[in-house]
Amino acid sequence: MTEPDHASRFAEALLQINAIRLSPQKPFTWASGLKSPVYCDNRLLLSYPDLRQLAIDGLVSLIAKTSQFDAIAGVATAGIPHGVLLADRLSLPFLYVRSKPKEHGKGNQIEGLCKPGQRILVVEDLISTGGSSIQAVEALHQAGAEVVGVIALFTYGFPETAMRFDAASIPVHTVSNYSAMLKVASQTGQITQEEATLMSSWYKDPRSWSDRFVQHPV
Repeated sequence: MTEPDHASRFAEALLQINAIRLSPQKPFTWASGLKSPVYCDNRLLLSYPDLRQLAIDGLVSLIAKTSQFDAIAGVATAGIPHGVLLADRLSLPFLYVRSKPKEHGKGNQIEGLCKPGQRILVVEDLISTGGSSIQAVEALHQAGAEVVGVIALFTYGFPETAMRFDAASIPVHTVSNYSAMLKVASQTGQITQEEATLMSSWYKDPRSWSDRFVQHPV
């Protein structure tokens, strides 16, 4: 992870533009059906030029933690714009990886030039379970590329997700994270102490929290 001050600064920016929305009393429902007190949509950053630069500055700061690389790959679709901006900043080749091969045309899963032996850094916008990032890494490996790691703007930081990346031997670094965001939200009065406690309990066991909320709404 990045230094706490940078993580907090970026989390505060996301909260200010409602890219991160908090609703511990009336949680959101994710596509998986999981109830969550937080919803993150980093695509909103694209509408704010200053924050776009802040996001890319954050990603650039993570590069010192990675091995050398020759190209950048964005994870479709939300990782594509941030990956393009980073590749442009670094004057490096860019490609992107779909969740699965196209069902028409050339049937590509990887769009752009991917060379065997090429060292690639994968860019993601948000890491929750890590599934999309790991799929992208596997596709790049199958194409003969070497993936040096994954960097992302934000992570929920679930322990199970960290274990998945560790098992796949994939280094991961993020600009900000759930813990930093929760601290900022508490300090700025965006949530009460009771709500902060509620959100902390979700982080520790989101599945059980979701099940309990469905059975006994707050």
